[in-house]
Amino acid sequence: MADQEIGTVAQYFSKAGVAAIELTGSIKVGDNIHIKGHTTDLTQTVSSMQIDKNVVKEASGGDAVGIKVNDRVRPGDKVYKL
Repeated sequence: MADQEIGTVAQYFSKAGVAAIELTGSIKVGDNIHIKGHTTDLTQTVSSMQIDKNVVKEASGGDAVGIKVNDRVRPGDKVYKL
């Protein structure tokens, strides 16, 4: 099964280790994601997610979410659900 593109990184907050992602598809806590860009190649499980500083279990297209990431990501990186 091919990876499904579900969004784009809008911003990265290095102190918090959080990526702000503009979603075009749905995602939930526990999903495995792959963030890929020019110099980024990160695969991880979504452990926590927030919308407007409120913890959520799932989000869908049109939402802007903050996801804790294990490494640096960059604006413009594509986010795929595995």
